[in-house]
Order: sequence, then structure tokens, then C-alpha cells
Amino acid sequence: MEIKEENIINIHNFLPHRDPMLMADYILELTKEKVMTSFEIKEDSVFVHNNEFVEAGLIENSAQTCSSILGQSFFENPETDIKVIGFITNIKKIEIFALPKVGDKIISKASLISQFENICNIFCETFLNDELLIRAEINLFIQEVKH
Repeated sequence: MEIKEENIINIHNFLPHRDPMLMADYILELTKEKVMTSFEIKEDSVFVHNNEFVEAGLIENSAQTCSSILGQSFFENPETDIKVIGFITNIKKIEIFALPKVGDKIISKASLISQFENICNIFCETFLNDELLIRAEINLFIQEVKH
């Protein structure tokens, strides 16, 4: 898949996560119902063990990818200093097929199944090239934190 650099969106504009817990590098596509992110597995990631990106890392990557669909309503103006928190409220179904290695770049694709206010149900799949690594259906909750 060829990604044009001018189409890449900074993930920091849509997620409250920062290093070392940020598990997505870029948003490659974003609509109100779909998102696609990329993430390069780095050796110093908290979720790398024996040169593999472990299951918890794949789940966190999926959740952060899904969160950017819901998070975009809080971050429509990147200049605004908004603080948000988000939670996985439920993992309805998860299947893990393989683990990527350090240096691999994974692509995660999520689509909104349903949303009620700040709670949503999202389907996500993550790939390494054409290989499916994880498939999950996740419920998320995100809200603005009052200062």
C-alpha cells in the first residue's frame, strides 16, 4: 500500500496517549466511521519481549486505533489544549493469529459498528503486509476531563 505523506495525520491530534504508551504512529485515513493507522514496532517498546510485540501490545494498538474515531470529535481543533481520558469498557471478541517482530510496520483498520454519545463499539483488524495479526471487537468510552 502506498501512502502519500501529505495525507498522513499526526496521531497526537486524536489521542491522549504519549510515549511510552503510544502504540500508533500515524493516522493514514480517517472518516467519522473508519480509521487506518500505522505503527512501527521499536525495540524499546514496553510491549516487546524476546524481539516480539506481545499480545497486550496488539490489543493496545487496536484500542488506540479505534479511539481515534471517537477522539476526533474532541480534537477537531489541534490548537485547543483539551484533556481526555478513554477506557476499554469491553472486549467482545478477540482473535490473535501472529505476533509482529521489532522493525515490522503494522497497519490497523477499524470501523465503527455503533455509537451512543461517548461510548462506541468498533471492529478492528491489524495486518503485517497481507498477514492478519489480530481481529477484535472493542467497546470504548472517552470523555473530556475538566481542569
